[in-house]
Amino acid sequence: MDSDLVAKQFVEYYYSTFDTNRAGLASLYQESSMLTFEGTKTQGAAAIVAKLAGLPFQQCHHAVSTIDCQPSGPAGGILVFVSGQLQLAGEQHALKFSQMFHLMPHQGSFFVLNDIFRLNYA
Repeated sequence: MDSDLVAKQFVEYYYSTFDTNRAGLASLYQESSMLTFEGTKTQGAAAIVAKLAGLPFQQCHHAVSTIDCQPSGPAGGILVFVSGQLQLAGEQHALKFSQMFHLMPHQGSFFVLNDIFRLNYA
């Protein structure tokens, strides 16, 4: 398994789906999954998607600057760390963000076990 390739494909899929259809992210999470979004923890696929769908903006575009990844543990997990900019519709300035995903293998694919998102204020 090429963890760099998996990470790149995952990141492209995740942000493309987030920007166009946040509800479509549900298949990436399980009941054991946890999201920490700006310090607020949410657990379970349905609750995570509800949190993301309920964010106070409808349209956005993620521009990824960096993707770093590492193999994680004997179970074949992958840690993925992303940095980039988030452009909200109607806003002049993009917001810098960082996000970490812990991907775990499941039935020939991966799911997000842990997801941590933070805006980066200068």
